[in-house]
Amino acid sequence: MYAVIVTGGKQYRVQEGDTIYIEKLSVEDGAAVSFDQVLAVGEDGNMKFGTPVVEGAAVEGKAVKTGKGKKLNIITYRPKKGSMVRKGHRQPFTKVEITSIKA
Repeated sequence: MYAVIVTGGKQYRVQEGDTIYIEKLSVEDGAAVSFDQVLAVGEDGNMKFGTPVVEGAAVEGKAVKTGKGKKLNIITYRPKKGSMVRKGHRQPFTKVEITSIKA
């Protein structure tokens, strides 16, 4: 059984036992996480689609870790001006392990 959930403005296809990296959630490591915005749930021959969400469906998970991704280097360069700006960015994430899917 798998489900399609929405969190952080993105959609994820998840199954029980999957580990996903999502936008940072304000929960502590080891805490339970519930996703109520489930767009689709079921198996290959027996799918249930919501309009826009499936009523009563939920996906449960556990927040394993919170951290930052790899550093991105952003360079802004202006030709013939002798000007260059270097910036860096590390996107925060939460690593979530999916424990159960309730249809």
